[in-house]
Amino acid sequence: MEVGIVAQKDNARAANLADELRGTLREDGVDVLVDCATADALSIEGVDPTAMADCDLVVSIGGDGTFLFTARGVGPTPILGVNLGEVGFLNAVSPADAVSAVREELEHARRTGSVRSHSVPRLEARGEGWTLTPAVNEIVVQGPQRGHGQGCSIEVRIDGSLYTGGHADGVLISTPTGSTAYNLSEGGPLVHPRVDALVVTEMCATEPMPSIVVGADRTLSVRIDDAGRSYVISDGKGTQIVEPPARIEIGVADEPAHLAGPPVDFFEALGKLD
Repeated sequence: MEVGIVAQKDNARAANLADELRGTLREDGVDVLVDCATADALSIEGVDPTAMADCDLVVSIGGDGTFLFTARGVGPTPILGVNLGEVGFLNAVSPADAVSAVREELEHARRTGSVRSHSVPRLEARGEGWTLTPAVNEIVVQGPQRGHGQGCSIEVRIDGSLYTGGHADGVLISTPTGSTAYNLSEGGPLVHPRVDALVVTEMCATEPMPSIVVGADRTLSVRIDDAGRSYVISDGKGTQIVEPPARIEIGVADEPAHLAGPPVDFFEALGKLD
């Protein structure tokens, strides 16, 4: 069996736990890959997370940001998130339980052929000649920069029908998983992760419409006009530059992400937002 480990960059606690987990798994006869940044901290050979796509399991050690970085690289490979103390909506395992949780999942895989996991949707943004890496949390379409007097003219359509249009910093389309992240900070609603839906939230619009929650099977499009170089951003990292006028289509990606390990208690995690 093969396990990948991705730890939060420049975090000694995360690197130490990665080293402990790596040592234990190798003693168990498991092949282990470690991300480059963590490997540098441990003075061992490392790989890019994309090289972990064929692993049986990938362990993300850190917070939601580390998990999203991992998910961008490993695609549909099951990810077990270890929470180092942040809110951790994607990370259900404590550091103290990390080794036993990984061993338990690998034992289950030996018995059944696969680790236990559940899928969460990812969003994909497409334009003329390009497609962004799918997002677990959100896709943002925004103008050259945010702030008073900046932004862009946008038009948002849902299944071809006009939902909103006008001047705004941009628009954010979120999965239920991502509703607790950037979407929430922009005034969007919380959505339980088991709801099959998407959330559309304008960002500092001149004449804003309320956020809307629509079925995940809907087709969304965003048109940008009257702005300079604008941006489509996947989970805060993957970025596509677009030159208005431009039209971006956003929908659920064919491949979801897969979360391994015990489920996160959504309402318990909400309590950490206070």
